[in-house]
Amino acid sequence: EAACLPFIIHHSSFITTCLMRRWLKPLVLLSRLALAAMFLFAAGAKLYTIRDFVANLTNLVEESWVWPVAVAVIGAEIVAALLLLLSRTARAGAALSAALLLGFAAYALYYVYALNGEPLECGCFGGIIASQLGVSTALRNLAFLVPALLVFFLQPRLRRPASSETAPAPSSTTAPV
Repeated sequence: EAACLPFIIHHSSFITTCLMRRWLKPLVLLSRLALAAMFLFAAGAKLYTIRDFVANLTNLVEESWVWPVAVAVIGAEIVAALLLLLSRTARAGAALSAALLLGFAAYALYYVYALNGEPLECGCFGGIIASQLGVSTALRNLAFLVPALLVFFLQPRLRRPASSETAPAPSSTTAPV
């Protein structure tokens, strides 16, 4: 912090740089790793209890969609985790994470309120961590949006080289014929 103080007085843009370096960068990294761990745990738990997870899905989707939905959910969770682990793809992982979390929260609320569904184990963590599908599940998923949004908006973007650095300079020795 002391190294930042002389710059704060004369250069307010350094405030953001110092904060990013000091607090936000570790917070974004922690958010990436926590989300990746959560999605890997959720996918692993579903795989470990795959029969229970699929049986639970029969209450949520039509029979013909059970296995495709199971594979898609588990696959998307694994992909989101892997994207979050790599710095170059963390923003894409955060976007996929946010989409999954919003989708899960919306479906939990839809099941309970629109379909008037009976209380049901959500299967979010393969039944290893019990929770019922409903408002608490939706709120938990919405709370996980906070780290996903931190990563999406604060993860440094990849910078492309300026066009003058990548394009060859025009040759002044060649004259039109």
